[in-house]
Amino acid sequence: MVTSTNSGTQFSGGQIEPTTRTKVRRAPQRGQYDHGTIHTILDEGLVCQVAFVVEGKPVVIPTAYGRVGDRLYIHGSPASRMLKSLQKGIDVCVTVTLLDGLVLARSAFHHSMNYRSVVVFGEAEWVSDPADKAAALKAFTEHVVPGRWDALRPMTEPEVKGTTVLALPLTEASAKIRTGPPVDDEADYELPIWAGVLPLGLQAGAAVVDPKLGDGVELPEAIAHWRRGVSQGS
Repeated sequence: MVTSTNSGTQFSGGQIEPTTRTKVRRAPQRGQYDHGTIHTILDEGLVCQVAFVVEGKPVVIPTAYGRVGDRLYIHGSPASRMLKSLQKGIDVCVTVTLLDGLVLARSAFHHSMNYRSVVVFGEAEWVSDPADKAAALKAFTEHVVPGRWDALRPMTEPEVKGTTVLALPLTEASAKIRTGPPVDDEADYELPIWAGVLPLGLQAGAAVVDPKLGDGVELPEAIAHWRRGVSQGS
């Protein structure tokens, strides 16, 4: 089944037809347009960059996010300039990047990075339905630490009312990925210069206990063995 969206994007099954905004032109072989790849990158990331224009000037705000199905959620205070601006239906661009390694070539020109990134375009939608809002609030918490939501006290009504949630459909989106060793000029491969990849990753340190933590409260397994990259979205 093919579905049309307001942005003009069409997708069938797991594929998203690239638009003029999402089509990867620089190194097009690195472009990926399937929901599975996009979801995996989003689920592994922790912070997104939200770009929009206010009064003719560009603004980029880093913020946490969550995903449920084919919707990306952001949230914050109702007083947030970003959220108030996005509720007006303006265009927004959201990006997430995972840095996997430094690619060290035999020349400065061919140095690069291995990465996985996602770019999403669209108009954010205010989430008013109580069930959708509850699912989004849970997704924010579960995205950071899986299983954390059920261990917490329930959110109070003032807390829920004091949180604005916006959704951005993942209908105009693309991923771009670089992997592998450096690509040098053919003549440079004979040079006695070390080249290769220095892998990078996000690793959690030892948990630091809250000084006000009561006696006998043990560290949850989900926190003790936390690692980035556990998928929470469906």
